[in-house]
Amino acid sequence: MSVHKDLIKHAANQNKTYQEFLTLDQQREIYIEEAIELCKQGNPFSTDKINEVTNMINNINLRFIPTRKNVSVEMVQDYVKSITKNQ
Repeated sequence: MSVHKDLIKHAANQNKTYQEFLTLDQQREIYIEEAIELCKQGNPFSTDKINEVTNMINNINLRFIPTRKNVSVEMVQDYVKSITKNQ
């Protein structure tokens, strides 16, 4: 019976950690979109918040969560250039 309870506890902990990942990943996407919009408008922007959340995601210890790359200002600028060329 103890093993069963341990398995339930382990599954609950993994689910909690996965939910944290989902929240952080969503926040990361919001920060990326904000940086893209600021860049499109020619306003100054930073990738600090993006990378802070990225590092938090990469520190989550679940095998099935892929690591995320840190984002540089140049990466955002290059992306904005590529999407404005295609419009």
